[in-house]
Amino acid sequence: MSSLSVLLAPVLPASASSPSPSPSESETTGPAVPSLKDAHESATNAASWVEQNWSTWLAIGLRVLLIIAIAVVLRVAVRRAITKLIDRMNRTAQAVDGTAIGGLLVNVERRRQRSQAIGSVLRSVASFLILGTGGLMILSTFEINLAPLLASAGVAGVAIGFGARNLVTDFLSGVFMILEDQYGVGDSIDAGVASGEVIEVGLRVTKLRGDNGEIWYVRNGEVKRVGNLSQGWATAGVDVTVHPSEDLDQVKAVLTRVGEELSKEEPWNEMLWGPVEVLGLDSVLMDSMVVRVTARTMPGKSLAVERELRWRIKRAFDAEGIRLVGGLPVQLDSGPEPDPTAGMSAPSAFASTTSPQSTAASPIPPPNITK
Repeated sequence: MSSLSVLLAPVLPASASSPSPSPSESETTGPAVPSLKDAHESATNAASWVEQNWSTWLAIGLRVLLIIAIAVVLRVAVRRAITKLIDRMNRTAQAVDGTAIGGLLVNVERRRQRSQAIGSVLRSVASFLILGTGGLMILSTFEINLAPLLASAGVAGVAIGFGARNLVTDFLSGVFMILEDQYGVGDSIDAGVASGEVIEVGLRVTKLRGDNGEIWYVRNGEVKRVGNLSQGWATAGVDVTVHPSEDLDQVKAVLTRVGEELSKEEPWNEMLWGPVEVLGLDSVLMDSMVVRVTARTMPGKSLAVERELRWRIKRAFDAEGIRLVGGLPVQLDSGPEPDPTAGMSAPSAFASTTSPQSTAASPIPPPNITK
């Protein structure tokens, strides 16, 4: 029996036991007014019902308040712990900033954006899990069947996943790119669909600055492979093309001296992460020889080292009298040009109408007969 029926139980029998007045009597006396005894019995039954159920209400209320308090405290504690972790990561990046290793391997802006993105994702996931779990526990406290609710949420999640699969793909790809530190702000990358310097890394879109100054917005879900040109080390390669008559020992000695001088001067000694090596002949042709020179450099500094090497090699070769070869291949001297009419046959005598051969071969005209 429900609580409402228990509360109204003493009223219903009293009204049912009393004889129904006749129409004439009810018209003269008006509506029946409960007596003092009936009101006293109703108040007594209501008080007894409240006395019997107040402990249940109090237990449910205390349980709900406890769940809310635990969820709020846990959410605040988790978010504060995540914030402290992110601040510690930023302090570590700032501590090495300005040092030699910090200047080579650490980018403060890159670390800051990466830590902020990771912190935002972690805080959002923690808040969703804690508050969602607390809400389900509160509903179960009121003895509400959660099976239809969870089934509806599952169907809605599947529908949203199919409808916004590109957005979900971009978001998940961005999260894993940031967690794995595939690239960051300041890196030069080749993302397949575009290439350039990374100026911003987001959870859905990565912004690149192209070589001509344009900005590319690349969705993270469209990046199938990434070539990072700013991690590890780079290789500077210079091909020196000389005349085939030059002395190779002299060429190698000059190139070795240029490399040693470059590695001892600033700022090239910091950009070079290894000695300048003369690998040898890369190719030998009839009119040229190609000597390969390489050096291991800092990431992103290979082009500057290549330009400086070419500058110094050209000046050293000019001082030593070593001839460089470039442009189109040299044309070999093959003597005078042939006569274009040498392969043609002599003109025929019959080509001229006034030649004796043409006159002799022409038909004889008929005689003029006159009467």
